[in-house]
Amino acid sequence: MNPIGMTLLLAVGWGIFLGWTVRRRWAVLKGGAGVDRFDQLPRRFLVMFKYAVGQWRLFSHPLAGIAHSFIFLGAGVLLIRGLILFGRGYSADPFFGYGILDGGSVSGDWYSLIKDVAVVLVVIGVIVFFLFRVILGLERLTLNFEGLLILFILMGLMVTDVVYDGANIALHRDIASVWEPLGSALSPLVKMLPVTGQKIALHIGFWGHVCLILGFLNYLPYCKQFHEITGFPNVFFRSLDPPGRLSPMTDIEGMAERGEALGLAGTRQLSWKSILDLYTCSECGRCSEQCPAARTGKTLSPKELTTGIRDQLLGRNQGVKGDAELVGDDLAVGIDALWACTTCRACEDACPLFISYVDKIVDMRRYQVQEKGEMPDKLAAAFRNTENSGNPWGFPARDRTRWADGLHVPLVGESEKAEWLLWVGCAAAYDDRAAKSARAVARLLDEAGVSFAILGQEENCTGDFARRAGNEFLFQMQAAENIETINGYGIKKIVAICPHCYNTLKNEYCDFGGCWEVMHYTDLLAELIECGRLNPTHEVTASVVYHDSCYLGRYNGKYESPRRILDAIPGVKLVETEENRDKGLCCGAGGAQYFKEEEAGEKRVGRLRAEQLLGTGADTVGSSCPFCISTLADAISALGESPHQADIAEILLASVEGDGSKGELNNSNVPRATS
Repeated sequence: MNPIGMTLLLAVGWGIFLGWTVRRRWAVLKGGAGVDRFDQLPRRFLVMFKYAVGQWRLFSHPLAGIAHSFIFLGAGVLLIRGLILFGRGYSADPFFGYGILDGGSVSGDWYSLIKDVAVVLVVIGVIVFFLFRVILGLERLTLNFEGLLILFILMGLMVTDVVYDGANIALHRDIASVWEPLGSALSPLVKMLPVTGQKIALHIGFWGHVCLILGFLNYLPYCKQFHEITGFPNVFFRSLDPPGRLSPMTDIEGMAERGEALGLAGTRQLSWKSILDLYTCSECGRCSEQCPAARTGKTLSPKELTTGIRDQLLGRNQGVKGDAELVGDDLAVGIDALWACTTCRACEDACPLFISYVDKIVDMRRYQVQEKGEMPDKLAAAFRNTENSGNPWGFPARDRTRWADGLHVPLVGESEKAEWLLWVGCAAAYDDRAAKSARAVARLLDEAGVSFAILGQEENCTGDFARRAGNEFLFQMQAAENIETINGYGIKKIVAICPHCYNTLKNEYCDFGGCWEVMHYTDLLAELIECGRLNPTHEVTASVVYHDSCYLGRYNGKYESPRRILDAIPGVKLVETEENRDKGLCCGAGGAQYFKEEEAGEKRVGRLRAEQLLGTGADTVGSSCPFCISTLADAISALGESPHQADIAEILLASVEGDGSKGELNNSNVPRATS
């Protein structure tokens, strides 16, 4: 006991923590722009319990997940131990005779045993992470002084705890206790010391432990372990919007007139939730490990982008990976890194703490495009074409229906009211390869007796690529025109061919008055098969590896419908890449990458994905996105390979109609069907 010493220690430790560090961090957080994250509170608590307490996402890396859970659970148990030791600075019996969690009671004995188990678990976890960082040298983990110091502090807390128990048993008890196995195992060694040495060991264990607790507490806000404090609120306040929805910029013209930044110009424009994101990054590297740009040698690393902005926010440094600065004196982000993002959301799906990256990157692109007028040349041309002609290539509107030549595809304005609007999209309307997918979808809907129609020349680009590239003004212009057209016809249900169009119509147009029932064609076709309106009876002998579109999968959770379609086709054998569904690698076309040159790197993203798909040995690569098909076709051709490459709808049509006597299936892209 040393009440004066303990009081001074607590006053200094907590005084610095609350009066200096936390106050400064809170001031920065409070200065962030406002966002409402206090809605749907029951759902938020459930999400926090699952992902922050249950650490659900950590187990995508099983050994790391187990090791982290050991440390997490152990720290929770040992937190009580710390409170007990703080109390013993004032009283030999901090529970005032009740002994609830201290020795001398059943509950206290059980806690002592559980506490020792917790110590062992934490030690195992620390050893695993030491092996990861130092021995195995995992690329996603940065080997630096901070990371090692944290491991040594954790190990120091465990060692001092056991030393204190061992010395306490040696000084005050004659026999070991089964309830304190670690201390009992150490006590014979302590007993070999003279009584003075045993007392010194006791004080080293006691004061060393409480000093490490308070020291670590004050170190947390300055290191990656700050997530121990901010992790729970960051998960609690995560966005509950659909993953495919970007927050709109409201009153763009008014913002410009008021001199407000049209996008993220610097750290002063960050919202408080974005700042909380930056505080919470644990630098585990899972985001960069999954990022297609980082994996192919581009300068973009989601982890380094996040930690770089965080360091700038806190005034620590200006060093950010990249060959040029974006804007402002407090936000230096490489231009090449900024434009390398495919917006695939692999980073966000991998993050255990729900840090968002795509919204920040798009916001920085918004400033770059709308304020500075700087963007890749090809992207600028696509913007002009969309503004003038309603599509990124600048083709005339009169050609929008050429894909349907020879088919019975009615126009909305020239037929009886159809049940479904078939949203064709620019790619399927103007690209010859994508047009075959559209023809297959239309023929299947017709075969199933589905009442549908198209807008034809009245359909315009949804603006998805413009929004992801930062041209929010152009996106909103396209959205307003399309919404007016669709609502003018009283349309209630839309089926989309392109996943990018699907996501925009379903998740983003509602912010501007366009709310309808929207389906991707794979969902509708799967339902038509299951209810017996489509009958794939002809055998298609093929092994098909399915490539998941990011905007269908990670953005909207649609993984099973395409696979249900393939499973229903006689003769088709579905094979999977090691990276599939939510772990599937992007083709490289998203985030407006399709309309610009890819940033320099070790290889193209599409090439890496093509290598994975071809590595399965499948003779057919299947997809359900026109941009994926086109990008992968180029990559496969560059590799000198020539497997079949087909849209899911084309493979299904081959089974429904047989040998494709109408002509569409007689090409090298689609496996042939037999009667």
